[in-house]
Amino acid sequence: MPRSVRRRLRVLVRRQRAPYVVIVRARIVLLASRDNGTSEIARSLGVQPRTVRKWKARFAEDPHVDTLEDQERSGRPRRISLPVRCHLVQLACERPDDDERPKRLRDIWTYASLACALEAKTGERISVSEVGRILRFEHIRPHRVRQWLKSTDPDFDVKARRVCDLYLNPPKGAVVISVDEKPLQVLARKHPTHVDQRDGSVRYEYEYKRHGTQALLAAFDIQTGAVLGRVVPSRNGEALVAFMESLASRYPDQQVYVVWDNLNTHYDGKDARWTKFNERHGGRFHFVYTPKHASWMNQVEIWFSILQRRVIRHGDFNSASAQKKRVLGFISRWNRFECHPFRWTWRADRSHNRRRAA
Repeated sequence: MPRSVRRRLRVLVRRQRAPYVVIVRARIVLLASRDNGTSEIARSLGVQPRTVRKWKARFAEDPHVDTLEDQERSGRPRRISLPVRCHLVQLACERPDDDERPKRLRDIWTYASLACALEAKTGERISVSEVGRILRFEHIRPHRVRQWLKSTDPDFDVKARRVCDLYLNPPKGAVVISVDEKPLQVLARKHPTHVDQRDGSVRYEYEYKRHGTQALLAAFDIQTGAVLGRVVPSRNGEALVAFMESLASRYPDQQVYVVWDNLNTHYDGKDARWTKFNERHGGRFHFVYTPKHASWMNQVEIWFSILQRRVIRHGDFNSASAQKKRVLGFISRWNRFECHPFRWTWRADRSHNRRRAA
């Protein structure tokens, strides 16, 4: 045995993290190199004589340390052929249709329905769990549904770029305010809400009583994250103008850029409400509109989602005044402890390039 191989074997048998079976095989080879007999080696190591003969013969054929490792095994052959897998992936990437009738029987695939459709198409029956394993391996999730709203605004790129420029590079000395309205339903649970003492989870009654509706008018300062809010009985032009007057008094000297969507009260209307409003304030208000069907570009919508999750969604309000108190209390707490601007990452120029490429 070469001296270098013997040295590596001695290092191997002292290695603590080496597999035990490999250490035993190395000891077999080292003892055999000292002219120890097969039975003697088997007794000293507590193995069968045939195991000693096997590894002595294998090492004699190829005297390298790697010979003591387990050889790669072929494993069980695939039961599901590649064409069947391809058919499954193809089905999962298509809308589910009924071949016998043009009417669609379901809107999304399930693993069970995919297995049935695959059997009808190929005659190959596979389990529901196997369908899931194949699709997970291919990172395909046909059961996942996400909503979106297509904007048909012909000036989408121009308007989107204008809004993004204000978010990313606001004019020096000016403030950029995101303004919108959020409708509120005043719902009270029929029975008290309970907190599970074991894990702290909340359980609330499914049935509820309606106590009317109201609306939240909110303005979000994109540079500081401060929120100005007012809860009104109904959403109309007069209430919005009164709210904007309070916003004007909050920023008495600066140029104010107002970003909002295309709601009817955001336009002049017959009474030219915003033209007159701007005249009263020296023309320092600039109204910037998001593209149609793209109100998600309005940053106050992000703050509305926080309010919805924390206060509205699981709230129990016995009256409109109780809900108003909770909402305004949350705004006060936000401005005092959590006020921060949002990091805007969407870029209009990237969207423009994708739309052109498409």
